[in-house]
Amino acid sequence: MADPAGALERLAERLVGRRRELELVLAALDAGRHVVIEGPPGTGKSTLLRAVAAELGVGFQFVEGNAELTPARLVGHFDPARVLADGYVPEIFVDGPLVTAMRDGALLYLEELNRVPEETLNVLITVMSERELHVPRLGRLAADPGFRLVAAMNPFDAVGTARISSAVYDRVCRLSVTYQSADEERDIVLRAVLGADREWVTKIVELVRRTREHPDLRVGASVRGALDATAVVAALADVRGGSPDDGDVGLDAALLSLSGRVRPREGGGRTSEEIITELWHDIFGPPAADRGKAAGPTGPTPG
Repeated sequence: MADPAGALERLAERLVGRRRELELVLAALDAGRHVVIEGPPGTGKSTLLRAVAAELGVGFQFVEGNAELTPARLVGHFDPARVLADGYVPEIFVDGPLVTAMRDGALLYLEELNRVPEETLNVLITVMSERELHVPRLGRLAADPGFRLVAAMNPFDAVGTARISSAVYDRVCRLSVTYQSADEERDIVLRAVLGADREWVTKIVELVRRTREHPDLRVGASVRGALDATAVVAALADVRGGSPDDGDVGLDAALLSLSGRVRPREGGGRTSEEIITELWHDIFGPPAADRGKAAGPTGPTPG
């Protein structure tokens, strides 16, 4: 890397926060290491890696990790129609994202690493160890020196995931990330939704952050919930011919944006809508019908 300090400063201007994470990822890639970033959804893992790839001017092969990602889909295959006519010749091999990244010296970005089948991960283990790949009927493929594997995963999601073996962890540098600060999340929303009211955004970010610690929720919302609520509230105000502060415009935008992102605890007896509504009124104020009501007596009325 010709100018790591300059690259860091340019990236720091493009991303909100994450300076330490940028330093570590740049250092690992410059040292020729593979990297896995672990953290909950909405913590900017993909954004960080895409920004680093763009700054370094290297290719970026994106692969979505899921149960359908077979070794053939990752590596590539011979075109069946042309095999019948020409046989197994290198010219008719269709490169998969792994082979493309190896040939071009690019970053292979694998999202949701812990959703990838074990047999496919075994292919990656060989490539990370030997920096080469043996493809039947094609032969040996050596990785360009710039090739790196960068992967991301949510270690807290137990649905459709598998435990990552020590063989994988032994070949990568691991970076753990968590949610950013309230100020940083607010700035992310303000950058993304131009013209948004700063005070309103500050409150909706607080609401979103409270969902992560609410005792009746086992899964809270990420900053994406605040982004959606901020965009939706302006559009909903236009639809209703009012403003985000009118009636239930803001609350309805929050319910629409957050209710599917949070997960109530089993047996808790409360819905996501009830919890979000409670948090909304706690932060934004009571319903309009309750405002201005005189407080009831707190003790015996004097005779």
